[in-house]
Amino acid sequence: MTDPVTHDDPLVPLHDLDDEVDALAADLAAETDPARRARLVELLVLKTLPLADGLAMRYSGRGVETDDLMQVARTALVKAADRYRPGAGPGFAAFAHPTISGELKRWFRDHGWAVRPPRRIQELRAGLVVEEERLRHQLGRDPVDDEVAEVLGVSVADIDEARGCSAGYHAVSLDAPTSAGTSLADHLLVTSSPASTIEVRDALRRSVATLSERQRLVLSLRYVDELTQGEIGDQIGVSQMQVSRILRGILDTLRGDLLADDTDRSQGSAA
Repeated sequence: MTDPVTHDDPLVPLHDLDDEVDALAADLAAETDPARRARLVELLVLKTLPLADGLAMRYSGRGVETDDLMQVARTALVKAADRYRPGAGPGFAAFAHPTISGELKRWFRDHGWAVRPPRRIQELRAGLVVEEERLRHQLGRDPVDDEVAEVLGVSVADIDEARGCSAGYHAVSLDAPTSAGTSLADHLLVTSSPASTIEVRDALRRSVATLSERQRLVLSLRYVDELTQGEIGDQIGVSQMQVSRILRGILDTLRGDLLADDTDRSQGSAA
């Protein structure tokens, strides 16, 4: 199939081609010769590529290569061209639109996950996004999990699972570099026994005790009271960006103390 970017006849907006497209679709439906049908399918698809490509781009930025999305959408467009019959809706574009969208959604459902959750959770996740937005407008605030669960007729645990499955779209290597010049694996804290957990908690408690009163307040507001950075800034009289810097400094300090403590314990065990 000729690429629309290099095709000699530039593609014009689809709404300017409605009559021509529907005439081609009608000719295709009436044609019985395989060779002529193939040519008419090609012409119809070339004229309506902007529709397929536009729908594909709606799904870009979700962890799937744009080329793959284009391929799925264009394949669906070919299927729509072959299946269309005059009178099946207002016109060919109206018929092709749900066909292409459906293929893209099915492709994401079946192939777009690094770790694929059960279909029930996938469908709940989609409903969760819609209902949370609706409730946000209705209530004038972010809905709590109990409210969303009641509307969807599921448990709060199901809501948590649906939210968590969003992470299944993307997989990041533990060797991926961070802005600090380390890897993600360097920041994983693995405990192998209850004794190790106690040691880590004790080291963390001692490290927190060395923070200033202001730093401990910010840490508590963020991770105990779960306030946003903006809300913390309002309480302590600084900007959201300053809160972000304070938190980054606190976490860097705690992380460094824990890594140093782990190194000391390892060396002590080796000795």
